[in-house]
Amino acid sequence: MDDKSLTIEFARVTEHAAISVARFIGRGDEEAADRAAVESMRGSLEYIDIDGTIVIGEGERDEAPMLYIGEKVGSGKGQKVDIAVDPLEGTTLAATSAPNAIAVMAIGDHGNFLHAPDTYMEKIAVGPKARGVIDIKLSSTENLQRIAEALNRYIEDLTVIILKRERHKPLIEEVRKAGARIRLIQDGDVAGAIATAKEDSGIDVLMGIGGAPEGVLGAAALRCVGGDMQGRLVFRNEEERGRALKMGIKDFDKIYGIHDLAAGDVIFVATGVTNGDYLNGVKFFQSGAKTHSVVMRSKTGTIRYIEATHYFNYKEIK
Repeated sequence: MDDKSLTIEFARVTEHAAISVARFIGRGDEEAADRAAVESMRGSLEYIDIDGTIVIGEGERDEAPMLYIGEKVGSGKGQKVDIAVDPLEGTTLAATSAPNAIAVMAIGDHGNFLHAPDTYMEKIAVGPKARGVIDIKLSSTENLQRIAEALNRYIEDLTVIILKRERHKPLIEEVRKAGARIRLIQDGDVAGAIATAKEDSGIDVLMGIGGAPEGVLGAAALRCVGGDMQGRLVFRNEEERGRALKMGIKDFDKIYGIHDLAAGDVIFVATGVTNGDYLNGVKFFQSGAKTHSVVMRSKTGTIRYIEATHYFNYKEIK
């Protein structure tokens, strides 16, 4: 991707989506919040001069109004890019006014994102200081020992972020037995993956099974900051296996490294919807709103935080 100005254009997309969602914070209506994010993001993308294709989206074509896999976005006049998107990562978080809901997208050159099916993925993610030491084939205890050594700390000083799910009971028991601390989250493992790369977040590693599409987004973010991630697809039924085959996945047991998930030049953009470990949420005032976003690029390692003030009497954000 040669046009540096695109990074700001993409930031506007997530900013507008976050503002649209923020009007539904705490109202308990997950469907309305998600719809607001999707419609805003789809509308904003139309004005960007790219020939874009959604390769990680919220569903299949017959599940509109979601941004579906294979959907064409942008004006069609510019660079050919693939887009991984989650208009509202943490739908329940936004609906209940809980922390770490974000509007997020990643952009890469055509063919550089894993075309992950809508299934689960076992993941382990760390920040830059533990890059190269994780191995998803090993036990959680062994990985914690490796991470602690890389960080020059005791296992007891590590904090692991894990989705609060019934399937994670054995993982939680093992991590506690190893001596590490745990932070359980209801949703938002993209934000959890990013938090491992921010030293003052208090999070050292993400472990467990979450969505495969979110795995690609998390990998894109960590690519930009020098972190590391591994993933392995976890299928729930034969239908998901069949869908994976159609998307070109032949080795169901393959372990995906961070460059398998997100290769080449990657741009990652996210805007906070609710306050979180990495980004502040949307704040409304009398005539507008304030947003807090991050824009990162793997090619340069540049990380930009953008605090923007939007005046609604100058522009309409639906």
